[in-house]
Amino acid sequence: MSIKKVHNAHIRALLPELHRSLIDITVIMNQPERDVELLAKAGLSLERALFPLLVLIERFGPIGVVDLAGRVGRDYTTVSRQVARLEELGLVTRRAGSTDKRIREALVTAAGKEATGALDAAREEMAIGMFADWERKDFDDLVRLMRKLVEAMY
Repeated sequence: MSIKKVHNAHIRALLPELHRSLIDITVIMNQPERDVELLAKAGLSLERALFPLLVLIERFGPIGVVDLAGRVGRDYTTVSRQVARLEELGLVTRRAGSTDKRIREALVTAAGKEATGALDAAREEMAIGMFADWERKDFDDLVRLMRKLVEAMY
């Protein structure tokens, strides 16, 4: 069986639609109302700017503030203040880096893990409603192709 690769002309023809879809997803994901809804469903009264950092620390921690700032596209000093706020709230703790003691790494606490668990459950509830009418194959293809896209972008 021969696998057909996509031709440059086909890429050029559909790239604007792909780009527009990615922008639309980004815009929708960054809407304040969505964050408010997610936090409310999770039963958290966390500041909107903090919860994406908390989730990233939980997923990728221990993580340095510079790395974290790069992942969220924010200034290092802003992220450093926000991580300090998460630490004040008892959701993260900071320690000297395991490989470089000059770097302060953030890692999630038990309370932070509980909060991210609540966010995950709320996100799952929202996603189940969003994908309820999809066919299984379409959903499986979406997951597979999104991962393929992410890997190609690295």
